[in-house]
Amino acid sequence: MGGQRQIKPTRVYQTVTNLMSARILAHQKNQKPVWYHVVESIPPSEILSRPYPPQHREPNPKTRKPSRLFQPQRLVYEEDGLRRQFYKDHPWELARPRMIVEMDGRDAERYDWSKGLRQPGMPLCGESVVQRQLWRMRNVEGMTEEKAYDITRREFYALRHEEDVERRIAKEEAMKVGAYFGKSFLQIGMELEDQQYELWRKWAGKQIQSVQAEQDAAYTNFGATEEADGDNLEENEETDDTDITDEASTGDSPKN
Repeated sequence: MGGQRQIKPTRVYQTVTNLMSARILAHQKNQKPVWYHVVESIPPSEILSRPYPPQHREPNPKTRKPSRLFQPQRLVYEEDGLRRQFYKDHPWELARPRMIVEMDGRDAERYDWSKGLRQPGMPLCGESVVQRQLWRMRNVEGMTEEKAYDITRREFYALRHEEDVERRIAKEEAMKVGAYFGKSFLQIGMELEDQQYELWRKWAGKQIQSVQAEQDAAYTNFGATEEADGDNLEENEETDDTDITDEASTGDSPKN
């Protein structure tokens, strides 16, 4: 403001550090903000000019525009295409609940995908297939993307089938000792679908009856109109004959 250089953003980290060092209670520590270490490692810029964003790939000079010069480039990883292909072939896997909370943000480093799809602390999901396929592509010689996907997909199907069998057996054992299970999601969905079908069937029946009633009324009026026109025509003909007869009877007789 007023041509003066703003240095307040550069003092955010120092100000928060001073506030955290001043404790209100001696036995209680102040909680650090989630962005504290980020600002410590990546401090705000002190230059007045806009910094040029880092380039993760070679830019295309034909499609480069000055208006998009300072926009960050899109990050594309190898797993993105594998993940897109898997969920395109298995869309119902997206409906399964997933636990996305991590312990320290580095949980993926503890997984060893050379041992299989099942990893300790991670339920079986589509991400397991993606990481296992990626490991095969990088570590198995002569392994193509399609072949790795086919082998990993078969392992995934076998484990899913094993989980379903275990779940079915556990349910049968629980029912043997007196456990009671309510309706499944499939049964509830079928009942709701049947209710909607019955409502639609009643509505469709009423619509058909109304259309038939309109058609019957149209045919009835059409026949009645023809009969009425025929009666009016006969009455007019009778009236004309009567008028002619009256004129003949009342006409002047010839003089002798």
